[in-house]
Amino acid sequence: MKNLKLLILTLLCTSISLAQQTPASKQTKTIAIIGATAHIGNGDVIPNSVVIFKDGKIVTVADATVIKMDMSDMEIINANGKHVYPGFIVPNSTLGLVEIDAVRATDDDAEIGNFNPHIRSIIAYNAESKVVESMRPNGVLLGQITPRGGRISGTSSIAQFDAWNWEDATVKADDGIHMNWPSSFTRGRWWLGEDPGLKANDKYSEQVNEVTAFFNESKAYADGDKTTTNLPYKACKGLFDGTQKLYIHADDEKGITDAINFAKENKVKSMVIVGGAEAYKVASLLKQNNIPVLLQRVHLRPNAEDDDYDLPYKMAKLLVDKGVLVGLEVSGQMERMNARNLPFYAGTTVAHGLTKEQALQLITSNTAKILGIDDMYGTLENGKNATLFISEGDALDMRTNILTHAFIDGRLISLETHQTELWQRYDNKYKSKQ
Repeated sequence: MKNLKLLILTLLCTSISLAQQTPASKQTKTIAIIGATAHIGNGDVIPNSVVIFKDGKIVTVADATVIKMDMSDMEIINANGKHVYPGFIVPNSTLGLVEIDAVRATDDDAEIGNFNPHIRSIIAYNAESKVVESMRPNGVLLGQITPRGGRISGTSSIAQFDAWNWEDATVKADDGIHMNWPSSFTRGRWWLGEDPGLKANDKYSEQVNEVTAFFNESKAYADGDKTTTNLPYKACKGLFDGTQKLYIHADDEKGITDAINFAKENKVKSMVIVGGAEAYKVASLLKQNNIPVLLQRVHLRPNAEDDDYDLPYKMAKLLVDKGVLVGLEVSGQMERMNARNLPFYAGTTVAHGLTKEQALQLITSNTAKILGIDDMYGTLENGKNATLFISEGDALDMRTNILTHAFIDGRLISLETHQTELWQRYDNKYKSKQ
């Protein structure tokens, strides 16, 4: 019996340690951060700032050497020598949809079928994810939860990363529909004995025609009597009335060009290119049509043999210089784990031509504009949600991105994660042996 009690106690302690952290409580007292270098997120910097937020909203962002006000009834955070930033935003992410790649029961990022605009990714979002939790210590506080698979993958939503459930996490539901544009080139299936080399996709026209037919049918349904409900067609309505964006995942020059023309011909009100490996080749076209780009992960090798060795690193600079609105995304290999490196990808663009404040915009204000949440997030400005953090140093440098405080909608969130718990555990273990 004694052994049984010990076993039960052990299991209870284990379950508690593995449980979801309790989301932070609602802000109750006005908070003032004083003395920090404030990186506004729109290119401006205030070296000695005062940032005040109340009831989850920013009410003051000012130069501390100029402003005079009574702060006696506020909670004061002295941040002299530190930096304050708006929360970083990771778009085109499967965070919360997959926990462990090798465990099928934790993988829910794709639906069966080829045309699934009605599939809502947010309802599969796991607010208790330990992977999501690990984003916060690096300042990544918001993300676009995006489905995968098929020609039209489904509908994304924007979530904040400290919530009880997917309903609490949602800050903007069903912001857009994601489409994988057919590739102009394809590789042979080596496992079937085909030549693995790159070659023209002989089914490209057929695949484009399938997408065109689907959109024609969706528009006809929208204009019809709708006596019979068709969920995929019904879900596309927002693309034509401007309430949703069409995120077209395309990389090659021809694909991006064709995708833009397709959207215009089908009267899609707002579109975004996602990936854009060759977007620099059509930068003028993107600018002319006011089409933003969620740029592929910066830390990649060049795709083509004649590409510059550092093309992925300097791509953001090439597009920004052409006047294209650019945000950074991190999809690809180990994309959920790598999402925490978003600020360091932005830092890489500094080493390849952008200023630090321009690089910051790639993961704050620019992304907020692209996702349609710039009225609430992306900058430190009056009236916006108090989603921000304090870092001991430059948040775009992994050596100095050390957070002391982080807030989501004014709520002071925990910066502890499964990773920090393990670090502390083994740090104490080896210290005790000294």
